[in-house]
Parts: sequence; structure tokens; C-alpha cells
Amino acid sequence: MHAREKIRNIAIIAHVDHGKTTLVDKLLQQSGTFRDNEAVQERAMDSNDLERERGITILAKNTAINYKEYLINIMDTPGHADFGGEVERIMKMVDGVLLVVDAFEGTMPQTKFVLRKALEAHLTPIVVVNKIDRPNARPSEVVDEVLDLFIELGADDDQLEFPVAYASALMGTSGLEPDPDKQEHNMQALYETIVNHIPAPTENVEEPLQFLVTLMDYNEYLGRIAIGRVNRGIVRQGQPIAVINREGQVKQARVEKLFGFQGLKRLEIEEAGAGDIVAISGIKDINIGETLADPANPEALPVLKIDEPTLQMTFVVNNSPFAGREGKFVTSRKLRERLFKELETDVSLRVDETDSPDAFIVSGRGELHLGILIENMRREGFELQVSKPEVIIKQIDGQKMEPIERMVIDVPEDSMGAVMESLGTRKAEMVNMINNGNGNVRLEFLIPARGLIGYRTYFLTLTRGYGVMNHAFDSYGPFLGSGLGGRHEGVLVSSETGSSTFYGMLSVEDRGILFLEPGTEVYEGMIVGEHNRDTDIIVNICKEKQLTNVRSATKEETVRLKTPRIHSMEQALEYLNDDEYCEITPKSIRLRKKILNKSERERAEKHRKTAEANA
Repeated sequence: MHAREKIRNIAIIAHVDHGKTTLVDKLLQQSGTFRDNEAVQERAMDSNDLERERGITILAKNTAINYKEYLINIMDTPGHADFGGEVERIMKMVDGVLLVVDAFEGTMPQTKFVLRKALEAHLTPIVVVNKIDRPNARPSEVVDEVLDLFIELGADDDQLEFPVAYASALMGTSGLEPDPDKQEHNMQALYETIVNHIPAPTENVEEPLQFLVTLMDYNEYLGRIAIGRVNRGIVRQGQPIAVINREGQVKQARVEKLFGFQGLKRLEIEEAGAGDIVAISGIKDINIGETLADPANPEALPVLKIDEPTLQMTFVVNNSPFAGREGKFVTSRKLRERLFKELETDVSLRVDETDSPDAFIVSGRGELHLGILIENMRREGFELQVSKPEVIIKQIDGQKMEPIERMVIDVPEDSMGAVMESLGTRKAEMVNMINNGNGNVRLEFLIPARGLIGYRTYFLTLTRGYGVMNHAFDSYGPFLGSGLGGRHEGVLVSSETGSSTFYGMLSVEDRGILFLEPGTEVYEGMIVGEHNRDTDIIVNICKEKQLTNVRSATKEETVRLKTPRIHSMEQALEYLNDDEYCEITPKSIRLRKKILNKSERERAEKHRKTAEANA
């Protein structure tokens, strides 16, 4: 058991933007894990392009730091509740958690979600108050807030005695006192706190092997790679093992290669013992949540509980008039292959086939979860169309239930009334209100997830861009009636296929807000703007000006088009209505009606109304 004393396994928890990934960078750089001449990318843990651009962590990742004679394994967890499936599993691999909190912002709802999971798993917490060098930092109050949060989440007495370290990840300084002037110019205080307070793994090396697959990776040369922690026993390269799946069936396999971690690299090793976090390759069809065990004594570990999806969208093959112009992958076979491949590494995702071979229902943990998948596919060269996101309604004990989110918003005092009124119409219930006296008010609501679809853009308009909004899944609650959320404005729909002209756009500009620039290619049935009434109208923005032979020197010069509203992908998905699709290609995001032809659309609407009346 002696050798295990030098291992520490911890997970790092923080709200989006509180500096968690930067902190890991500094811990890596200062521990001597990297050679002096090795270039280390900033935010080294965020490896995929999307994570770097948005500054968020999506996939759980692990790194190992050598400090003195200790090996510290650090698991980076996503701070966003949409990636709850990742969080659940990481808690099974570690003995303690590092909770990183911003010295000004304090505790946030996403932190709450992950922290609850950690406390339920009886892990030992350490609190790191980061960004101590911010001009308006309030470290002592933030520590009190953290203590209140621990009490609220039902922490036990040992967990409430958490040690606190103060740091500025950006500056690379740390200390045990809240005074920024007393910070040391290294991460020593943090390393020592981890080594002294986080317990060493206590598993038994002598017992038969047990290893729970908690993360998956894929490599073209090695195939599927299972990452997890050795719960007991020893695993060796070339050793025969039993694989027990989630249903309890056992099959035989062999460990082809075994890897340990150092910094961000994987190193091939001969054997690993209980408490080690390792990667194993060579097992075909291995999945998350399965147990690798000793063939002579195949005992399964408890199956991981995974959060249910709360939101679904239909992914459809792109059949617009512009299909196939910009993407490499446009067929239903490619779309199906890609979605089912995603299931191998993302356990919170569900893909269901429909009656049509061209459409798939994809269910996930929230708009961000599905939005990231779509963005990744788009970058890989896929063209597809998606429908409006819909909340998954459940029947629980015969009662209709829907997902309820806990939302925390910070708004300027002068826009508080308008925000509360807008949330009232979306059936939100206020549960807390804190006035910090700095001109901002923090409000906490419980709101049906349906009420949040399409709300963010409206919220930013109401608060003139000063509002901050965060939400996380809370629970399933009774269904609150139909007609919640969604868009109330009608749209401007193109009647022609062609290029939009300055003249054509000028002639419809007073009808609403346009979504594109002059010279953009459009097709019949494509949405080109928002109507300033609640009905849809057909417009021709490809109209050319009839030329006369009378010249006017100044007339054209003085006319300016208003700036169009260009949607990002998230905004486009939020904007959709039931009868619309968002067409996504590597180069474009277009909104369109499901039925492109005007008379066919009117016929379908008539049928729908007749059917409703008869029902």
C-alpha cells in the first residue's frame, strides 16, 4: 500500500470564465512537468478549436503533474450543466475536488451543479479564490458565500472544514491569505494544500482487477481508447481481461497497450496499480460505464448514472435549393454515420431514427450541448438542417412533467422591472433576490426550460447588453400549460430565387429588420428578415430598379440601408418557429420555411387548422 501514498487524484470545478483552465496551465508550467524549451500553448487543456474560441471546457480531460515526489492527477470538468454526463463520471475517478471561485463574482449556478455532485460523492474539497488581483475583489465575502453554499448543499462536517488558498492564475501567484500583496510568485501554496489535504487512494493492489471506463478517446492507429481509474488490483500490458457491459454480459479481451499520463502527454507503461488513472487500447466496442475485470473473478462496478436529455431537435438532410454547394458530406448515410459515431464518446446524447431515412431525432442536455455538436459537424464539412429545439416532456406517475431550470441573473437596477415582467410571462418563479448595493441586483428564478428558448437575445436587449444570465437544470416539475416561450414576431419570406439587390431591400426595409447584406444569394421560401407585425409576409428582395434615361446626380448617394441583423448559429436556433428549419453548411447559416412554396404552405396551414378544429 505504501506506493499509493504518493498519488493524488483531484477534479477541478469552476464556473465558466472563473479561470480554471488558466490555473491548470500555471500548475503545469511551474511543476517542472514541461522542459524549459517546450512551448506550452495557453489554456493547454482546452484542446479543441471550439473550446479555445469560446473559452469553455466541453470535454472532460486529464493531466498529470509531478510535484516533488508526488504525482497529482488533475481531471478538468466542464463548468456548464449541459455537460453533466461528463461530470458524473469524473467524480468516480477522484478523491478530492478543487473548487475555483472568482474573487469578485462569487458562487454561480453552474458551480453549484457540479459541487453538489462532488459533495454527494463524499469527496474532500479545497477552495481556491482566484483573480485575487482584481480591483474590486472581495475574497472574505466570497469565502462566506462558499460556506453558505456548502451548508445549503448538505455538506458533512468534514467537508465544511475546507482549506482555502488564494491565487491569481493569470499572474501565476498564490498564497494562504486574502491579501494580494502577500502572494508568493509561484503555485507552491496550492501544491502543498493539495498534497496535505487530499487523501491518497486507498485501493488494494492485492485484490483481483477492477477498472471502470469513465472516458473514451479515439485514435486512428489504436482505435478506441478507454480511460479510467484502476479501482483495485494491477493491470499489465498484454494481460487477458474480462469486459462486463452495462447489462452485465461478460466477454473476453486483451490489453494491447497501456498508457500513463505526464503533463498532457500519454506515455506507454508496462503496468499500473490501484489508484492510477490510465488509458487502455485494444478492446473493440468498449463503451463508457463498462467494467474491465480479472477473467477468473469478473465483478462489475456499479453502473454510472447518467443525466437524461432534456431537449431534442430533428436533424434533417439538407434538401434546400442550395444543397451540396458548400459542404463535403450531404447524404443521409453520412449524417447517420456521424451521429452514431458521436454516441461512442458522448453518453448524454441520444439519436433516434424516424419513419423518414433522411431525419433523425437528436436529444441532448441543452441548447449548448446540441449547438456544439452542430458546430463541430459544420466544421467537418457537413451540410444539414435542424428544426426548432423542443423540450422533452415526461410522464412521471401519470402526471405530465417538464424540465425546470434554475436561473441566476445579474441586472442593472433600472432594468430590473422590465426583466421581471418579461420572465413573468414565461412562468418564472422568483426564489431569491440580493442587492449588492453596486447598482446591480442578483435575481434567482425557477423557470420552465421552454420559457428559456429564445430568451437570451431578448434579455440582452432589455438590459442594453449589461445583464448576465446563467442557468442550470434543476429538476422535473409539473407541466405549466402550453404557449410558453417561442417567437411572437412574423418573418419576411423571399418570393424569388436570385441575388438580393440594394433596391429590392430598400423597398421592404420599412416592413421590419433584414437578416442579410445586398448581393446575398437567396431562394424562394428563405427567411430574409423579421416582420414588424406578428404575421409572415412574402417579399421580393431581388427586384432590379427599372432604369430610365433621366440621370440624377445625387439621389442614389443619400440613401443608406439599415444595418442588417446577422444571426450567430445559437441565435438562429433560438429564433426558429415550428414550421421552420435552420440550414447549416460550412459557410452559411440560413433560416427557411419547411415548405418553400407559398401556395403549398398555405394549403398545409389550412389542413392544420381544419385538423385542429375537428380535434
